[in-house]
Amino acid sequence: MRSTLKIFAAKLFAKRIYNQTQLWAKNPIETQRKVFESLLDQAKNTQFGKDHQFGKIQSYVDFSSQVPIRDYEGLKTYVDRVVGGEENVLWPGKPLYFAKTSGTTSGAKYIPLTKDSMPFHIEAARNAILHYIHETGKADFVNGKMIFLQGSPILEEKKGIQFGRLSGIVAHFVPKYLQKNRLPSWETNCIEDWETKVDAIVKETFDQDMTVISGIPSWVQMYFEKLHQKAGKPVGELFKNFNLFIYGGVNYEPYRAKFENLIGRKVDSIELFPASEGFFAYQDSQKETGMLLLLNAGIFYEFIKSDEFFTENPRRYTIGEVALGVNYVLIISTNAGLWGYNIGDTVQFTSTTPYRVIVSGRIKHFISAFGEHVIGKEVESALKEALLGTEIRINEFTVAPQITPKSGLPYHEWFVEFENEPKNLTEFEEKIDQAMRQQNGYYDDLIAGKVLQRLVVTKVAKNGFQNYMKSIGKLGGQNKIPRLSNDRKIVDLLAIE
Repeated sequence: MRSTLKIFAAKLFAKRIYNQTQLWAKNPIETQRKVFESLLDQAKNTQFGKDHQFGKIQSYVDFSSQVPIRDYEGLKTYVDRVVGGEENVLWPGKPLYFAKTSGTTSGAKYIPLTKDSMPFHIEAARNAILHYIHETGKADFVNGKMIFLQGSPILEEKKGIQFGRLSGIVAHFVPKYLQKNRLPSWETNCIEDWETKVDAIVKETFDQDMTVISGIPSWVQMYFEKLHQKAGKPVGELFKNFNLFIYGGVNYEPYRAKFENLIGRKVDSIELFPASEGFFAYQDSQKETGMLLLLNAGIFYEFIKSDEFFTENPRRYTIGEVALGVNYVLIISTNAGLWGYNIGDTVQFTSTTPYRVIVSGRIKHFISAFGEHVIGKEVESALKEALLGTEIRINEFTVAPQITPKSGLPYHEWFVEFENEPKNLTEFEEKIDQAMRQQNGYYDDLIAGKVLQRLVVTKVAKNGFQNYMKSIGKLGGQNKIPRLSNDRKIVDLLAIE
């Protein structure tokens, strides 16, 4: 009886949230106008608000002329003051938390989470599930066990403000009505070593009625593989009522075939678009492409066409001005005190009634096939470090992920055209790999957690890169080989030794 009531209550709650969503989703421009005005009003007496004359801003045109586009480095002087304990810098008062992430040029980044922004991180994930219930009518899973593969909830402290990984912070806000259904245990969730943690999660969940599993696909794949190895049968046979996979962080499509093989059948999935800077979108429909952009979540959105982004003073578009299928750099101003902030992601709109997006990539070249966010500067620095004190010389190189190797774990594959080869290729690979691990915490976690194996160097035939550039009509001039790509389109056309 209790389980029936729980399903009934879930469906009622889902309908209520769906109806509330429709109110703002059907009035997108007005919704964003209210968010815009509220943000400026609340922050006008902060140091940032005073420096940028928020009190005098009468329109979006005023805002866009007074608040330039910045990334973390551009906002860092303000963030450093907040981290140092100063109040009323970017947002009234002090943040509740800092989400600590890997930086690209200046070490760790500390992204503020405030009492105003934090609830939206929690509500968005909840509402994604409720929209699924409302649309499909499927709610039986609320009686089973749910697992959320995430970072450790153990937090550190700076000047009285706690900090840690976003997923670990969010773990402190799991609603009471989910606590009994939620796995893994708090103790297991606190395990830092990922491989040890996954083994403990397998042990805890092996004989449970798992109905919902959530996490970054690369991490969940490792969990599934260990389950499959232990059970000797597909995950879907072990968890007969498992029918919903919730994910974010990286594109699921490269993993889908592998997942369905491990599970033994297809399961429904919900895509999320969360980040430390805000929870931007979630998949609100199993029938439509894209994720619903959250226009009422304390975030004011701007968009810059990616092919114009690096020009001087590119045009900034608001929600009512975007077009379908165009690649935009996502710019945000938030109730956590980020202003005109470039998070580096690019999106494309799949619908404008309501506004739905897909994440199309990063504005700069990158590899993030497993959530590692490796950038060009990191691979160039790692190679430079590996070459120090050696007689090795190279003509050209590029890096791509190998997601589906013939055997073993996936890896980053470095395609190198040598002028003077290393005497010991294995030693050379190890040097680059160690340099990469020191620079990029996400990559280090993936290696340590045995999601990735150490990088592999593949030798490119003499003039291989020149011949490639010639084949695509880009030999000479200002054309350059990208240092890294998130797919294998380039490397598949290279001639290998």
